[in-house]
Amino acid sequence: MLRQSIIAVTTHFIGLWFCSSGALADNVPSWDVTASCRGAAEAGLTGDAADNLQRCLASEKRTREQLSKDWSTFLPADRARCVKMQTFSPTYSEIATCLEMNRDVRNARPADAMPQRK
Repeated sequence: MLRQSIIAVTTHFIGLWFCSSGALADNVPSWDVTASCRGAAEAGLTGDAADNLQRCLASEKRTREQLSKDWSTFLPADRARCVKMQTFSPTYSEIATCLEMNRDVRNARPADAMPQRK
């Protein structure tokens, strides 16, 4: 019984790792950001937690929509890396920031100083 449980858990995590790496990096992931927004809303220093939650959810929705439009403009390696980094309460704001930072750093460097990526 213990062996079967270990195999099931291992298979689950391997599947999560595979999905969050290259396989799903071809499209913007679909995440439920409610828990992340709820935590941010409750930690907010101003305003009503319910209002903060709704603003956060609306912001995350807009960010996901923008990511969907811009997704193909980011390098596949950056997409995979940024998606994989989102392990605990992922948000679209965090993945957008990761992708934009990678892009901006790359664009700020001279072309001959850039490491070669595939």
